[in-house]
Order: sequence, then structure tokens, then C-alpha cells
Amino acid sequence: MPNPTDYFDIESDLSSDARLVRDTTRSFVQKEFMPLVREHYRAGSFPLSLAPRLGELGMLGANLSGYGLPGLDAVSYGLLMQELERGDSGLRSFASVQGALVMFPIFAFGTEAQRSYWLPRLASGRTVGCFGLTEPDYGSDPSRMITRAVKDGNSYLLNGVKMWITNGTIADVAVVWAKVDDTVRAFLVTSDTPGFSSREVSGKLSLRASVTAELVLDDARIPEENLLPGAHGLRSALECLTQARYGIAWGALGAAMACFEEALSYSKERKVFGRPVASFQLTQAKLADMATGITHGQLLALQLGRLKDAGRLRPEQVSLAKRSNVRMALETARSARSILAANGIIDEYQCMRHMCNLETVETYEGTYEVHTLVVGRDLTGFDAFS
Repeated sequence: MPNPTDYFDIESDLSSDARLVRDTTRSFVQKEFMPLVREHYRAGSFPLSLAPRLGELGMLGANLSGYGLPGLDAVSYGLLMQELERGDSGLRSFASVQGALVMFPIFAFGTEAQRSYWLPRLASGRTVGCFGLTEPDYGSDPSRMITRAVKDGNSYLLNGVKMWITNGTIADVAVVWAKVDDTVRAFLVTSDTPGFSSREVSGKLSLRASVTAELVLDDARIPEENLLPGAHGLRSALECLTQARYGIAWGALGAAMACFEEALSYSKERKVFGRPVASFQLTQAKLADMATGITHGQLLALQLGRLKDAGRLRPEQVSLAKRSNVRMALETARSARSILAANGIIDEYQCMRHMCNLETVETYEGTYEVHTLVVGRDLTGFDAFS
């Protein structure tokens, strides 16, 4: 019989290094994360004790080079994200924010002193970072951000509020984006900075095994040397988001695969009307659709990784992949839940947890609708945003 989650034998095209990354990550998730996720999801907390373990395994900033970082190729990094999200979107979000949204801007836009100081610490998982771009009234339109930084001697005074910030209350440092005059710049704001505070967002029904916070800057004085000198304009922030969205396109596959495997196994064992659920035509149609969607998503992600490694990746291609794979994963999770019927709503099983998480993943770092318009603009040349 074929491998249900590798229907087109993608395995045969993977390098031995890529397989090692995938298998190592899968083992870590299965042995060390899965025994913890249900209680953390119930409690609405992230298992921060695993952060140093992620660091030991080289899973934070894994696609960056130098400073003791692994420098994985894009496909291997994608498989790492896939396997983390096979466990939970909150786990992949932690690693994605740490690597793509904190370490990457320091790596790409920082000074040598900033890189040498922060990258090894963040890679270890013993120092945690967050990315402060989104504001309460400006998520999909960050160009209208209100947060301001005003030069005052050898420092800047920052004022503003950031919202929906992953890792916000557990972060030791935040990459905060603010307007200096009319130009968007990035600052490293340590959590002990006077005038800086964070508050956890409560009442979440999705992405519960993850920390989400509000950041407040009230005349927070930031030394001039904490400015990332290479970050100029919103384009720099969007470059970071492209890195993160690339990981999401792969990560969503992991969530879809976990739901599909659970539904397939359950349908073979569960009997109704004296027959396995898997023997009914409607169930087989659902399973065939899930396998098809996952296969499409895998081929899309694989080509996306090849383009990235070749230096030919365009942000619009990442938008298409993020949009497509997350929607596919959400539909897969919903279909899997229906196969499990009443059992699908209890947390003994995974599909409801993934389904709830994916509602957030479809929204953050560019909603499905925003990425639709990004691709539409790319295809037609007409900007529907304005």
C-alpha cells in the first residue's frame, strides 16, 4: 500500500540531510512535545521548558549561517517547520517567530556587534524574542502604524502599542517597528527597558499552546546602538514576514498530515452498522480529498523551497503558498473532525486542536483575503487594496 502522507513518493527526492532533519524533528515532537501539549493547550500556556531543547537540536534560526547556526537549505528548513506544526501550531509559531522574525532581522539588518551578541543567545533558546509590528487597529495595513520613535540625544523615545504578539510576555527582547519621521525603522527593545510592558491576551479559543500578548511602549528610552541600521522602510519588515510565511506554508502541511493520519486510522478501526467507517463511500471520498490536498501542498512547498534555494523566490509566490496550504490544512482538519464524529471534539484526539489553531494561522501574517489580493495584483497589475 502507498504511504498515505507521501502519495507521490516525495521521499525519494529528498536529500539524506533533509530526511535527517525531518526524522530528528519528528522524533523530538513525538517523544518530548506530544506528552505535554494537551495540558498546555488546556491551560493556555506554552511549554517554555522545551525552548533550550529546541536550541540544543539546532531548530532555532536553523536556515541562517554563521554564529554557530546550522545554515539548513530551504527544503530541510521547511520540513523542520512541517514536523513542528505536526505537533502543534504553537510550537511551530515559537520557532518561526524566534528564527524568521527575530533572528533574521538581526542577521539581515543588524550590526556585527548585534549579530555576535544576540544570535547565539537566541539560537540557544535560553533567550526568547518577539516581533512587534501589528497594532490594535492596523494588522493587515501596517503602513498606517501609530508607534513613533523620536530621537533624543543618544537614544530614541518609543511610544505606541503592539498587539497579537507571539512570545510577547516571555520574550527577553522585542524587535519593535516604529516610524522615525516618515520612515519605518526597527529597534531592539529589551524586556527590562523602563516604559516597556507586556500583557498576555486572555480568552483565546485558538493557538492556546502559545503565548500571545500586547506590548506597550510609554516613553521607552532605547539606546541608539539598539537601532537595526539596515532596516529602512516597511519593505524590511515585509522581508521578515516573507521568511515566516515560507515556514507557515510548510508548517500547515504538518497539521494537515496529523489530522489526516488520525482520521484514516480511526476510520479503519471504528465500526458503524457493522462495518468500518472507512468502508463507506462518503468516508473514502473525504479521505481521497484530504490525500489530494496534502499532495498538492507538498508539491507546492517543495517547489517553493527549490526556488528559495536558487535565489528566485518572489514574495507573491510565498503568498500563494501560504494562502493555499493553510486553507487546505483547515479544510482537512474540519473533514477529519467529521470522520471522528463526536469523538472529534475531545482533546484525546488531535484534529479539533489543529482545526482551532488553523483558524488563527489562516489569519496571522496576512489573512487569506489579503494574500488573495497580493496574488491578484501580481497577476493583473491592478492594486485592489486602494
